[in-house]
Amino acid sequence: MKNTFILICLFMITGALKISAQTFTIKGDIKATTGEGIPAASVSLKATNYRVICDADGHYQLKNIKPGNYTLVVSAVSFKSIDREIKVNADLTMDINLEQDITQLKDVEVKAEKEKTFGVTRLKAVEGTTINAGKKSEVIVLGDQVANAATNNTRQIYSKVAGLNIWENDGAGIQLSIGGRGLSPNRVTNFNTRQNGYDISADALGYPESYYSPTAELLDRIEILRGAASLQYGTQFGGIINFQMKEGPKNTPFEFTSRETVGSWNFLNFTNSIGGTVKKVQYYVFFQHKQGDDWRPNSQFNVNLGYTSVTYKPTDKFTLTFQYTFMDYLAHQPGGLTDDEFAADPHQSVRARNWFKVNWNLGAVLLDYQINNNLKFNSRFFGLSANRDALGNLNFIYRPDAGGPRDLYRDKYLNYGNESRLLYTYNLNGNPQNLLFGLRYYKGNTDRQQGQGNDGSTGKRSDFNFIGNDDSYAYSKYKFPNYNVALFAENIFRLTPKFSIIPGLRYENIITKADGFYTNTRKDGAGNIFFSQKIDENKDRRRHFLIGGIGLSYYKSEAAQFYANISQNYRGINFNDFRSANQNRQTNPNLSDEKGYSADLGFRGNINGVLNYDVSVFYINYNNRIGTILRVDSTNNVQLYRTNVSQSRNLGLESFAELELLHFINKHPGDTKLSVFSNLALINARYVNSKEAAYEGKKVELAPSVIFKTGLNFQYQHFKANYQLAYTSSQFTDATNAVLTTNAIDGLVPAYTVMDFSAQYDLSKILTLEGSVNNLADKRYFTRRADSYPGPGIIPANARSYFLTLQVKL
Repeated sequence: MKNTFILICLFMITGALKISAQTFTIKGDIKATTGEGIPAASVSLKATNYRVICDADGHYQLKNIKPGNYTLVVSAVSFKSIDREIKVNADLTMDINLEQDITQLKDVEVKAEKEKTFGVTRLKAVEGTTINAGKKSEVIVLGDQVANAATNNTRQIYSKVAGLNIWENDGAGIQLSIGGRGLSPNRVTNFNTRQNGYDISADALGYPESYYSPTAELLDRIEILRGAASLQYGTQFGGIINFQMKEGPKNTPFEFTSRETVGSWNFLNFTNSIGGTVKKVQYYVFFQHKQGDDWRPNSQFNVNLGYTSVTYKPTDKFTLTFQYTFMDYLAHQPGGLTDDEFAADPHQSVRARNWFKVNWNLGAVLLDYQINNNLKFNSRFFGLSANRDALGNLNFIYRPDAGGPRDLYRDKYLNYGNESRLLYTYNLNGNPQNLLFGLRYYKGNTDRQQGQGNDGSTGKRSDFNFIGNDDSYAYSKYKFPNYNVALFAENIFRLTPKFSIIPGLRYENIITKADGFYTNTRKDGAGNIFFSQKIDENKDRRRHFLIGGIGLSYYKSEAAQFYANISQNYRGINFNDFRSANQNRQTNPNLSDEKGYSADLGFRGNINGVLNYDVSVFYINYNNRIGTILRVDSTNNVQLYRTNVSQSRNLGLESFAELELLHFINKHPGDTKLSVFSNLALINARYVNSKEAAYEGKKVELAPSVIFKTGLNFQYQHFKANYQLAYTSSQFTDATNAVLTTNAIDGLVPAYTVMDFSAQYDLSKILTLEGSVNNLADKRYFTRRADSYPGPGIIPANARSYFLTLQVKL
């Protein structure tokens, strides 16, 4: 009996030991409500050492877990964390969906997750109340870049966005001029330009030129969507550029940052900002002053920029934001050069009396409301009150400035509007779907006067007053009111967790008017007026139309994603096409709107932060494309004529790749990084099906065949550096592909190669030192021929320049 009892005890102890020694596994997938796996999500058992990071598909596995009761904790950046009580006595499979944490977004515009790259990432399929699935997108993260932010060095800031053609207007980066895929870079007119999701251009419909662009020192990121953005943001062929501004920090009530920059040609730039969060209020205030002489004579500038944002968040589901932006600048403009003058001395200036002045006031109220777990609402109210004045001698550049009264062009812009969005998430066949509805209302008014400056303007000073108060001074005087109502919708149909179809529609109702007069003048060979006639004019153009598009997305993993889309586009004629007093250019009075479509097919991914790539092909079909041709006027002067040239088609390849090199030497290089990047665009843009032999088969103007950029990024502890090389092949400036003209407005822009270098060193948590050398090889080149300001003629790019910045953060 005793032996039997001992055997029973031994059996029970052995069984207990076996049970206590047995371990189990917990595995599953962590996904967003959109159905996509969440890479790098953290999965752990609370108060234990059991912890794992999800792979690129959101899959996780916790091994060797002892039996017992635990709290499973799942978290990821930009998502709401969850805790779940579990009992472990067998292997478990647990799939978990995380909701986006909308409290991290103050605006509806897209917020891209931060990847292991040097300053560029992409937009998620759904963010806030925007749908980006199936579209080509790039996000420039300014905080991860080493670039000359004080001068807004466009070559550096946009170096990893493939296919951008850049106009360099000045060395201070006051205005942004970029175009892609063979579209004109002129003041970003072929993109819908926005700031925190609302319009910033002079007039989004009638005059979509951006005289104001946010300084890079104020930006958190720049978001770019290509042509398929026409359904959500506007019908432009280029797509959208959205400048996402910095915010006050959330973890402190007060933070102060000051940046002081000095550079070549008496360049001085200082910025100061304060920000923080106090209870339910988040605030940020920024001010910049910039001045300098620039490289060429007669090119001084003085810029002031202010920005304020205050966000009130009474609950986790409701946010109200007030924003105001102010900018004014005065720029002395050195004018253009002829080809011979540029060849002899690109540094020279033959115009001393040209000035440009801008005053910009932009306000917005943003409302975000999470109605429930499946329904989000956003509304943006925005308004603009602004002025743009141009003063100078706009005569052909090969004619000397003989003095006398100057031309004065004055615009006043008064616009306001609202754009509201509703995003609904629902399930279909077990897969989450997303439906977006939107409504936009816009009212704009431009008051344009073009005439002769007053008698005092015969000198060199900047006197922006007309010669008199009546209409005797005027070449033309117009009011350009316009109205726009748009309805749009897109839906992500997820047929499987990885494959989606994204159809969309947009309805536009546009009214554009012109009411005023112009003076028909004739001049002799010396530029003297010998005939003048005042002509009253009233125009009213009304259009309403429906455009559509569809996208495809296959998300195999974070490392391999396929996207494709095709969308219709539309671009209405603007106020310059109605009437302009620019004597270097005439416009066809029967000009028609442009219509067409754009398409993308691409393959992209990020392989464990080692290789980031995007390769795509594109096609743009333009009907009634507006372009410029050369013709001879009544006084035998070669003149630009703006008209519907013909149909054109732009097709090409865009590729970007960035490779982390040290990974192949050491799998865990720590805080030392070395990467090489390159982007290449091959563009074939031609006029086709033209009735005029003069431009049938000719290259589309401002469409270089090759745009290539490459560079190195290095980081070691507190030190960062960037070197880059940018090449742009030759391009024509008119549809007849003229190589050389007497007026220098049209002709060939030769190929050019430019190098830049920038470095940054964190002296401490408070102090940072930055340095930059622009145009490292000191090349003499130009990127554009202007028909008006800041020309007319060739606008030389700046020579080599040096800059040094000290940042203090408290």
